[in-house]
Amino acid sequence: MKKHRLIIAVLSLVLLVSSVGVANTVLKIGATSVPHAEILEIVAPLLAKEGITLQIIEFTDYVQPNLALQEKDLDANFFQHIPYLESFNQGHGTNLVSLVGVHIEPLGVYSQKISALSELSTRAQIAIPNDATNGGRALLLLQEAGLITLDPKAGIEPTVFDITENKLQIRFHELEAAQLSRSLPDVQAAVINGNYALQANFNPAQDAIFLEGAESPYVNVIAVRAQDVDNPLLAKLVEAVLSAEVREFITQKYEGSVIPVF
Repeated sequence: MKKHRLIIAVLSLVLLVSSVGVANTVLKIGATSVPHAEILEIVAPLLAKEGITLQIIEFTDYVQPNLALQEKDLDANFFQHIPYLESFNQGHGTNLVSLVGVHIEPLGVYSQKISALSELSTRAQIAIPNDATNGGRALLLLQEAGLITLDPKAGIEPTVFDITENKLQIRFHELEAAQLSRSLPDVQAAVINGNYALQANFNPAQDAIFLEGAESPYVNVIAVRAQDVDNPLLAKLVEAVLSAEVREFITQKYEGSVIPVF
């Protein structure tokens, strides 16, 4: 009888420890503030129901979140699209992969000085991102707008040196993506990533004078270390991110400026 009671006590202790362990499980994810951290704030209470505390760590650039993930200071991050992720891996020797695609943030051309691209003057100054992936994406957008022609051999990461026709003799200023909205007083236009446009209180669907289409291949993803793709905690994160609550939030909050892909 004593042995039976001892077994019950041990089992109860195991269950208690297990319960406490689940309740104290912390998942650290790095994100830029808008819209990524805002979306994750909707995800957090969904994970809390599963006994998982989502700790959101905000970054203001596109480099540190990947370095922190590689160094295991984070369990995942949420700020980038696949072409940037692949380019980062090649440039930094990291081994990060996409866990799930969440949304598209259309890249747009913005201006405080003109209301249409047709108003651009000869030798106009246009600011674009200075990283290879988003800079190339910006040039492709300007080609789509009919402002320049690019060498097709450059693929999805053209540079200003791949411009084969530039009728307006546009002068390009390559800046860190986070600084582009601040450059608007000094240039005729800037090509700004959706998250930074939102952070600067622009509504891309209304304020951009030229906007990337919803068919864009630049889907923003949650990234993880390659060896962690089968982590059950991350599977819970994916389940919560792809929920109806998150889709409804994105659709209503951003009104077409951020487009869910699920």
